[in-house]
This record gives sequence, C-alpha cells and structure tokens, in this order.
Amino acid sequence: MPETPLPAAVLFDMDGTLVDTEQLWWQTAAELADELHHPLTDRDAPEVLGQAVEHTAAHLHRVSGTTLSEAELADRLGESFAGKVAAETVPRPGALALLASLRDARVPTALVSASPRRVVDLVLSAIGRDWFAVTLAAEDTARTKPAPDPYLAAAERLGLDPVTCVAVEDTPTGVASATAAGCAVLAVPSTATPMPDGARITLLASLEQADLALLGKLGAAPTV
Repeated sequence: MPETPLPAAVLFDMDGTLVDTEQLWWQTAAELADELHHPLTDRDAPEVLGQAVEHTAAHLHRVSGTTLSEAELADRLGESFAGKVAAETVPRPGALALLASLRDARVPTALVSASPRRVVDLVLSAIGRDWFAVTLAAEDTARTKPAPDPYLAAAERLGLDPVTCVAVEDTPTGVASATAAGCAVLAVPSTATPMPDGARITLLASLEQADLALLGKLGAAPTV
C-alpha cells in the first residue's frame, strides 16, 4: 500500500480553533457593548467573531455613537480579553492530539492568530510553545484577517508555497483570509455562523475527526 501523503504544513488559527476562547472574546465584546447601550445580537457577529480587537472596537464605536475613542475601546477590549484568557484557557476537543500527530510525523505547524501578541503568548504558555515552528499575532503583519497577509507570512516564514499548506479555521473571517492566501482550508466552526463554500474548503464538526490522511489529501496542490 502506498504511504499516505503528508501536508507540507498545517497553519492553525487560535481562538475557537485550538482553544475555546472565541466565547470569551464574544463575552468581552458583549460586556463593553452593554456599557455602550448596544446589546450584541447575531447581526454583530461578523464584526466580532474572528476579528481583530481594532476591528471590533471600530464597530462598537460606529454602532453605539460613544464619545470614547476607538483606541480607548480597543484598549478596554484587549485588557478584558487578556484577563479572561489568563483565567481560562481550554484546548478544543482533539486539538492537542492532532498537534501531537503532526509533530510525530514531522509536519511543520504555525499559529496564525488575529489576537494581540500578549493574548497569543498567554495561550502558548497554557498549551505549550513547542508545537509551532512559527507564531503570528495581529501585530506581525500590516493587515490581519480577513486579509491574506497572516497566512502568506506564515507560509513565507516556513519557506513554503501557501497552496501546499492547510489552514485550520473556525470563522468565516479566518476562512476568507486563508482562502485568499491560496491555502486549502479545514473549517471547524466554533459557532453556528455559516461558512463560505469553496472547492478547497472542507467542513468538519470537530478536530477529533481530523487526521494526517485527511490533512494530506487537503494539502495536495490543485491540478490545473
């Protein structure tokens, strides 16, 4: 039997994908939104889930009409979210087992997050830094998700063509970023938000269903 091909690299989103922090981020935004007399609803989800702190701050500033500056809102969101992450970082089901199988197979991995570096470092302290050859936070590229910059940068740092890499994401924003970079995408939603369709987008209910064979198949470069 031929050996199962392996992906060139697997590029992981962090919040909601590897660790159960997407709900903490929603809670953070909801608490500040309540103070601004704009209770969050499902209509706000695209401006919160998977988005950088600055993006959500700008959204809250716009919809609430607050006299607080966007920078002040971003600082408050960042401080609150970091505190919640420090107090409660729980790996998503199957996340650590998948990382271990990739390490055993010597498949390089990267962490590609839209969260601030201080939040990324808090999570890495909790789950371990040695899983990843490269880590990227919001500050590390000129634009963050949904722009392709973070995934392009991760592939470049690994010395790989993004077309041969598999990105693992949980939000439409992250899927859009990885797709725009040319990566194949394994989407494992952390909320009920609908995911975009695409020829190189595969949907799973849990990382527990993912394995090296699936990732290798997804990472095969598309034929022209």
